[in-house]
Amino acid sequence: MDYITVCGLEVHTELATKTKIFCNCTTEFGGEPNTHVCEICSGMPGTLPVVNKKVVEFAVRTGLALNCEITQYNKFDRKNYFYPDLPKAYQISQYDLPLCENGYLDIETGEGRKRVGITRIHIEEDAGKLIHQEGKGTLIDYNRCGVPLIEIVSEPDFRSAEEIKAYLQKLRATILYTGVSDCKMNEGSLRVDVNLSVRKKGEETLGTRTEMKNLNSFQFIARAVEYEFRRQVEALEAGEEIIQETRRFDQASGKTFSMRRKEDANDYRYFPDPDLPPIEVSPDLLRELQAQIPVLPDQ
Repeated sequence: MDYITVCGLEVHTELATKTKIFCNCTTEFGGEPNTHVCEICSGMPGTLPVVNKKVVEFAVRTGLALNCEITQYNKFDRKNYFYPDLPKAYQISQYDLPLCENGYLDIETGEGRKRVGITRIHIEEDAGKLIHQEGKGTLIDYNRCGVPLIEIVSEPDFRSAEEIKAYLQKLRATILYTGVSDCKMNEGSLRVDVNLSVRKKGEETLGTRTEMKNLNSFQFIARAVEYEFRRQVEALEAGEEIIQETRRFDQASGKTFSMRRKEDANDYRYFPDPDLPPIEVSPDLLRELQAQIPVLPDQ
């Protein structure tokens, strides 16, 4: 009871466009592996991306529903890292000029009403899917490559699994009302990364955080948060150092396991994507999208 949980969330939401973010391939879920793929989303040399306007509109609509400021001038950046499910060896994302900033969402728990800050919402492309086969190796399905995502990044405002659950339920309802995503967690349309650290009561300095990736059920998120909190407290009490790393939650055991050291922004060597022009959100488009926001859950 001497320690406090400090959590921030990164929520990845697939947008309900008919085609991918930079090409005309379908975003339909399922299908035979590697059939919803073309030269662009599979990262063939010499191909050029063209942004799907509907992706920008859906992202702005989400930002407006979450009380964000819309950045009228923003751009795409390359986030460089090698991983088998990312055929280009970089992901097109947004770094220092995201589309939406400084929003919030009000939640209700047994402790009362609380406002959770939303740092930013940015657009990016999804990666492929790895299928690990015991004793045989790993297969890759690139159907999901290039499916448009928004990443909704919260402030580290959560102090319990109950608050996280209340926020995610409210966030999911809001996104569903706006119509920009089906939010099907079982199909990967809504996935959550949890950044968690602990600190002693009365201290202001944040502890070293770990990140738990790709959690896709409220139950698993609550279990992962509770286990990781206990693990970090026990480590600190034993005089051990918490390592900044990415961890995997194992559903069967209810434990988290180390995957890799956590990268910082400079490890990704961000730079503006030279193949995509900046995005300008005009006042007229902003007014048009604002008019499309339906009555939201709070109202």
